[in-house]
Amino acid sequence: MLKTLITKEIRANVLSFRFLASFVILFVVVTVTALVLAGDYTRKLDEYSQRQAEIEKYLRSYAHFNRIQNVLQQTQPPIPFQSLIRGLTADVNIEGFDDDPLPVMFPLIDLTFIVTILVSLIALILSYDAVCGEKEDGTLKLMLANGLPRSKIVLAKLAGGVLTLAAPFLVSLATGMVIILLHPRVNWTGPDWGALALVVIGALLYIAVFYLIGILISSAHRTSASSIMTSLFVWVLLILVIPNLSPYLASFLSPAPSRIKVAREVQRLTDVDRDALGVKLMTQYRGEVLKQYPVLAERLTEAEVKKRVAEDPGYRTAYEADRAATERAWVDANRTQGDKAKVLEDDMEQKEAAQTGLARSISMASPLADFSYLATDLSSTGTENMAHFGRLRQAWDDSFRRDYRSKKLEALHAKDPTADLWNTPIDMTDSPRFRYIEEGLGGRVKAALPPFAVLLGYCVVLFAAAYVAFIRYDAR
Repeated sequence: MLKTLITKEIRANVLSFRFLASFVILFVVVTVTALVLAGDYTRKLDEYSQRQAEIEKYLRSYAHFNRIQNVLQQTQPPIPFQSLIRGLTADVNIEGFDDDPLPVMFPLIDLTFIVTILVSLIALILSYDAVCGEKEDGTLKLMLANGLPRSKIVLAKLAGGVLTLAAPFLVSLATGMVIILLHPRVNWTGPDWGALALVVIGALLYIAVFYLIGILISSAHRTSASSIMTSLFVWVLLILVIPNLSPYLASFLSPAPSRIKVAREVQRLTDVDRDALGVKLMTQYRGEVLKQYPVLAERLTEAEVKKRVAEDPGYRTAYEADRAATERAWVDANRTQGDKAKVLEDDMEQKEAAQTGLARSISMASPLADFSYLATDLSSTGTENMAHFGRLRQAWDDSFRRDYRSKKLEALHAKDPTADLWNTPIDMTDSPRFRYIEEGLGGRVKAALPPFAVLLGYCVVLFAAAYVAFIRYDAR
């Protein structure tokens, strides 16, 4: 009996103009999106390679430790999944705005956009008259008169609707994947396919959520006209209002300090105030050394200093003490002002993290946000990947500062005790390179579990609500 009811629902949906239009729209949009994103991925791959080549050229020709941190920026290379889901790694490049503002004004769409916007709207269009439409046609009264259980009717409508919409979605996605895989420079790995399978399961749950919303609304209205208006209102609320309102509501409930103000204060502490403190401490520390080594009071040129350091062991000892005092002064100044700046930055990061967490929790009331989190985390293009990238970057930075830079400075000082360690050009072709390693599928799945659970919970609650509404529905 249930199989017959499901077949009836599928036949009714497939034979409708709505299904044909939905299939054509999905097929065209997914195909074009795959073509465009595959090309965009290769363009970003070329840009990344060019940037890396420029860094290598700089390291071979001229580099010093005073500015090298600004050159060795840790960047994430484009990943193959970006040919399907752009995510957070596709942030707008403001520098490119002057060259061509249109990509900023009209950003590329991706699979997440197609599912959250297009597919959800199609699901409501197919389901808004699932109950009240059959009442208007008289078929609902006929089914109930034949003793068909209402629970099976609701279940059949859900199964038939999801299967109907899943077919064009999966066919379109398969076509898009063929286009992507035929591209010679896009190489998907095993974990990518596993992540894609989980994204598809999440998409089917998302489809079920909106199809159940359509059934629920249809069971609460007597006519199709009123049902579709309510459906569109709910769609706007869940898709447009809640996700966009959540950051503002979170900023009101859990305020965070202004990044601009904190940045200005940090700049003042670590620049102007640090320089003043450094000069003060240097004068103090060097004054103590001068008392111990009066020979340092002599006025000598740089060449004379180098010569005397090389020939006079006593002067070299005094020079080393003076240099050590200068370095200690600036180390103390940097540490003191850095600690003050760190207090401000830690407070800001703490409050921003709390605000972001609250905004995420609020936004998860929207199925759009749930699927977006699920899809981007599984594809390594979401907030989980940002945290993973941050950990990799911190590990590289610690290694560069602690191991490589210390050894290079020691070698330079041993070679020339009078050299300006921070501004002397030095060969850095042997410096450690940052390497981005994509997080394993297990970590991505763990991050995607909460939004997956919310979508599943939505399905259970909405099915129960639709069932209760249908039981009370008057088919006369």
